[in-house]
Amino acid sequence: MQAAVSFRQLQVFVAVARGGTLARAAEQLSLSQSASSGSLAELERRLEVPLFERVGKRLQLSEAGRRLLPRAERLLDELDAFVEAAREPEGILRGELMLAASATIGTHLVPSLVGRFTESNPGVEIQTRLRNSGEVIADLLHLEADLGLIEGPCNDSRLSAELWREDHMCVVCAPGHPLAVTGRLSDEDLRREAWILRESGSGSRAIFEAAARMRTPRLHVRMALNQHEAIKQAVRAGLGLGCLSQLCVAEEVARGELVALENDLPLTRYFSLVWHPQRYRSPLWQAFKVFLREARAEKENPSRHAGRGWSCSQARISPRP
Repeated sequence: MQAAVSFRQLQVFVAVARGGTLARAAEQLSLSQSASSGSLAELERRLEVPLFERVGKRLQLSEAGRRLLPRAERLLDELDAFVEAAREPEGILRGELMLAASATIGTHLVPSLVGRFTESNPGVEIQTRLRNSGEVIADLLHLEADLGLIEGPCNDSRLSAELWREDHMCVVCAPGHPLAVTGRLSDEDLRREAWILRESGSGSRAIFEAAARMRTPRLHVRMALNQHEAIKQAVRAGLGLGCLSQLCVAEEVARGELVALENDLPLTRYFSLVWHPQRYRSPLWQAFKVFLREARAEKENPSRHAGRGWSCSQARISPRP
């Protein structure tokens, strides 16, 4: 005889998986915490498998929970679609989507893209979580995000990925730095100068270090920071050189607050769209993925998102004629 599993039990399971605690799940579902706890305990009893591991106050998905979550989400989404089909004309998108994006993409590209998509689909809510690239991959593997946008390629074979759009990184220094006079970074400068870089796990840092290793066996990393603005402030203060996406520095270069240095490093990279192949692909998921592909095909000018009147080739920024 098959175990009887209720719609409410699946709701609690999915809500806890997404929120991490029973309290959040209860608030989201307008239930008491004891009712949520009871539904989850009954579901685990009926399935005869533990769905979560208790770590302090948080609940982390067990191996069985990670395997079953996409199926539970699919069942709930299909039931929602069944109800909505009776209320709305066919083709109207509704629902929520969790997007995990690395800092550069999430700060400079995602807001306008999500704004355009939700303006055309008012029944949709897209939540964006800003992470570094390594954390985006971890979120996808733990089924805590539906789609991810990272800097560089995805090297985890458990995930599916495709190249999304091109980006260029720029080496910058303070206007008062000696290299600002020559406007160029040599291999000797690469070895000698102090660097202010993103933290380990960042796609920006990985790209820069891979390019630098072609010219020097070691770098003098003075500081590792997890915020672009903090890196720019440190570079402006003369504490070292930085290497960031042109999306991040175009406005500062245009205002003369930073100087972009010509160099021969291979600093062109691609942003990647990443997802878990076992995650349920709802109509909303598929529509948003197609939208991101179309945004890539438009070949939007990056300067429209990050600055005015500037373009970047390799690590050099120059004003448009």
